[in-house]
Amino acid sequence: MELFKDMEFHDYEQVVVCQDKLSGLKAIIAIHDTTLGPALGGTRMWMYDTEADAFEDALRLARGMTYKNAAAGLNLGGGKTVIIGDPRKDKNEEMFRAFGRYIQGLNGRYITAEDVGTTVQDMDIIHDETDYVTGISPAFGSSGNPSPVTAYGVYVGMKATAKEAFGTDDLAGKTVAVQGVGNVSYNLCRHLHEEGANLIVTDIHKESVERAVNDFGAKAVDVNDIYGVDCDIFAPCALGAIINDQTIPQLKAKVIAGAANNQLKEERHGNLIHEMGIAYAPDYVINAGGVINVADELNGYNRDRAMKKVEGIYDNVAKVFEIAKRDHLPTYKAADRMAEERIERMRRSRRQFLQNGHSIISRR
Repeated sequence: MELFKDMEFHDYEQVVVCQDKLSGLKAIIAIHDTTLGPALGGTRMWMYDTEADAFEDALRLARGMTYKNAAAGLNLGGGKTVIIGDPRKDKNEEMFRAFGRYIQGLNGRYITAEDVGTTVQDMDIIHDETDYVTGISPAFGSSGNPSPVTAYGVYVGMKATAKEAFGTDDLAGKTVAVQGVGNVSYNLCRHLHEEGANLIVTDIHKESVERAVNDFGAKAVDVNDIYGVDCDIFAPCALGAIINDQTIPQLKAKVIAGAANNQLKEERHGNLIHEMGIAYAPDYVINAGGVINVADELNGYNRDRAMKKVEGIYDNVAKVFEIAKRDHLPTYKAADRMAEERIERMRRSRRQFLQNGHSIISRR
């Protein structure tokens, strides 16, 4: 890959390469945009085939966080870290302490959190070296497990999408097909069950399916059959790239709204479901509850305040549909436009401020 060319194309601000020979740390911190504030994004630990793959993933994920944070209305920019290694066997205290020192050296430009392959316990070790970390243990004033909050955000976003498709956000009597019944989607199923929705579920783990069947009276189907079931709403809550050439012809739902990241395999698939008249809630808008929740820790965590902000996902999803209709766009493009417009407004405001002879002092 051509690093500077890739950075310039999407206007990345900074990439920091970190290594610590003693602990085996090999990390890449990518900071995409800090127009709205310090970059916030989690630390992913993964076995990459090549170093180029790791760089590419860090850049892609950092840019995604810029859009997610902007669309969520947070005063935060986008960044991400990838640590190259096997999270099952390569972790050690020295690695995360060393990584914490690198974060501290950025002096607040980047704030991390847990992600794929990292845990609350890892964040606690990072916290020994820096305050620029969220998602730490509740004993340190953190918010704890983010899954229930993420699920609630998906739930209210689903209601907003249902209102667009059906004229009402009442989900009682609606049939929702949920793909994947992990920590987030189990809590989503609970909200849907309490409102009176009918659930169809699938998961590669039999015990997860059985729990949803027993607790919520859900109907279980095979993992390959979930796309074609008769339902009102399809909720992808497992794999990415799940809206693709193979699955789209099977869909009978009028709404797609779920917790999974990167649901569209390609942008053209967003165009296809738009042409089919399916109301699609862009994933990074509807699943932003987790980042909204951990962002509240930066002000001293208050759960009631955080949940109030998460409820705003309803209005954010509704705004995406407004922009889509205003500009004649599929919703995945409308979500990008919503984020970009907010960032550009702040850029113009800052330029005007500087032109008037003022200075900007960053603060956390």
